[in-house]
Amino acid sequence: MNDLNFYDSQETRSTAEREADLMAALPVQIANAQSNASAFAHILKGIDASQVNTRAALAALPVTRKHELLEHQAAARAANPSQKNVFGGFNTKPFGKATPRVFASPGPIYEPEGKAADYWRMARSIYAAGFRAGELIHNCFSYHFVPAGSMMESGAHAVGCTVFPGGTGQTEQQVQAIQHLQPSGYIGTPSFLKIIVEKALELGQPLPKSFNKAMLGGEAFPPSLRDWLLARGIAGYQCYATADLGLIAYETEAREGLVLDEGVILEVVRPGTGDPVPEGEVGEVVVTSLNPDYPLIRFGTGDLSAVLAGNCPTGRTNIRIKGWMGRADQTTKMRGMFVHPGQIDTVAKRFPEIKRARMVVSGEMANDQMLLKVEVAGMHDGLAERIGATVREVTKLRVDVELCAIGSLPNDGKVIEDARSYQ
Repeated sequence: MNDLNFYDSQETRSTAEREADLMAALPVQIANAQSNASAFAHILKGIDASQVNTRAALAALPVTRKHELLEHQAAARAANPSQKNVFGGFNTKPFGKATPRVFASPGPIYEPEGKAADYWRMARSIYAAGFRAGELIHNCFSYHFVPAGSMMESGAHAVGCTVFPGGTGQTEQQVQAIQHLQPSGYIGTPSFLKIIVEKALELGQPLPKSFNKAMLGGEAFPPSLRDWLLARGIAGYQCYATADLGLIAYETEAREGLVLDEGVILEVVRPGTGDPVPEGEVGEVVVTSLNPDYPLIRFGTGDLSAVLAGNCPTGRTNIRIKGWMGRADQTTKMRGMFVHPGQIDTVAKRFPEIKRARMVVSGEMANDQMLLKVEVAGMHDGLAERIGATVREVTKLRVDVELCAIGSLPNDGKVIEDARSYQ
């Protein structure tokens, strides 16, 4: 590292140098995907990888969206239930030493964890949030099923930090551990950090002064909550990452959008297409990962954002985006978890009484209120409770269930309605 303000010298490369490096790596990654990932051998069939060395050439390739990972994985399981490769042909490494762990995100979509240190490249965002070698971090992302806990822990280790794996829930025990261990900060969802702070105040046991910074993700981090935390001595910074891609972008002390990670190529495209939009126009975030183990080429995240003009005032020179601005499709993040329309359909199909279903998410960001409205004929004792239990089984989330009369839900094709306030 040349400067303690930056994680490494890549962050301050000239735009021309970075673009040359990315465009040199791009055809190598595409050739890797074609040769070693069977799904991309089909998707990119006939493409001359050596010629995909400009953004225009990249924009001519098809976009692969999250639902396609789900479909490929389901098809692979149906074709060969005993297979060891559960990633639908998008990975390049087999089970064993090259792929020591497999995680599951809602859908379910299975993701590999490769052997490389800081596999998801989270260290850069953790460093930008103010964490330094020798510090203890209280990690409240889940270590169960989903990769979030491991993503953050591996990044923290790369920075040189020690990690307490707090996970989720057990709020009073979280407060006790923070008071005993005196960590320098928190990693997790912003809503859970707020709950921990409130619980500490309720117990009359304020959190230690050492606990003064946070790297946050998994859900929106509105300015109102940022200011609320700052008033209580905690400077929170957000990151934008997914289980498929790892880190995409991260916040700096400038508080002007999110700076793109050095290990990805970003495009913003018109939703429903693969066509890049002009700088500043809102569109779907499409990312090409340079991860050789899981080479996602033009992966459509379903998230909306826009590119900000100019460089970050901190001196970082990479592209900046405005941050998360909603979803390009109906796949919706609730309490840090993605919920797909297909999951709502799965719930409905388990109950013959349900004619139509619609998930409505309301409330302030970081305080989601979830209501599943279902059309049923007549009243049924205990049905709402049984449906709620099934929703929790399928999505890992608790929701309220409302039984509605037949024909009462809007006829607009929506399975998930996001009615939250983003202010």
